[in-house]
Amino acid sequence: MQRYGVYVGVAVLLVVNIAVTDNFLSAENFRTQAVQVAPVIIVALGMALAIGTEGIDLSVGAVMALSASVIALYLGYGLFGALLVVALFAAAVGLANGALVALVGVQPIVATLALMVAGRGLAQVFLPQLKDVRNPDMATLGSGDLLGIPYLIMIAVALTLLVGFTVKRTTFGRQLLAIGDNRRAAQLSGLPVTRVLILVYVASALLAAVAGVLATARLGASDPSSLGNLMELSAITAVVVGGTPLTGGQIRIAGTVAGAVLIQLLTATLIKHDLPPSWTQIAQAVVIVLAVYAARGRRKR
Repeated sequence: MQRYGVYVGVAVLLVVNIAVTDNFLSAENFRTQAVQVAPVIIVALGMALAIGTEGIDLSVGAVMALSASVIALYLGYGLFGALLVVALFAAAVGLANGALVALVGVQPIVATLALMVAGRGLAQVFLPQLKDVRNPDMATLGSGDLLGIPYLIMIAVALTLLVGFTVKRTTFGRQLLAIGDNRRAAQLSGLPVTRVLILVYVASALLAAVAGVLATARLGASDPSSLGNLMELSAITAVVVGGTPLTGGQIRIAGTVAGAVLIQLLTATLIKHDLPPSWTQIAQAVVIVLAVYAARGRRKR
């Protein structure tokens, strides 16, 4: 159940919704759920990389907000130019996180907490209030599709496959897992621990930036004050519920995706049955507690 419980949870929620939720099996509903969960999946992929090294990245929500503000400010130079600037800002945040963790020796939770606060503040300095994003390329990115499949879903699937391949089939992925399993042993073995850790946090920030851009494109507006709020908790929950232990050394990409889907289905179920937002927050808190308890069980074994 610790390894496959997330799939059981998704299956149970699907069965419950099929039985009690009107129009749940409609194609439009599945499309909506998939589009809404895509940014969570993308952020959770980066979080999984950080947790795989026995770290964590609390700055992902702030990076989403920062990306939203930067893309709104630089769209006048064209979508490609704006995306390049977003990537540079996100890479700078990831580089700062990685340097604090790998070079200075700051605990990941402290280092990324500092960037979480600073990144959100910087985003609101750049864009103090909500701003409409009126750009045909952004509109296409947010609402367009290919053969009926939204671009947001296609991007999330492509990034999932890319991260999964990186973790399972590349030297970088094996080094990442070795560092998470035992950093000291990895150093003594001659692995490039500093470089790998910095690249992990840069990758996490870039993935969060992608999620921020996609969320902005879908909404058609940039709101740095609210975009990405509590996203770090959703991403951590998705990763841990999906079977990746907080102690590092393992990453379960498929489980992470299933964890994100579980959170989305749970939230959607409560909303569709007219329960207040407070119940949604309570339900997510329960899932987080269960996820941490499951991680504790895996560590003890």
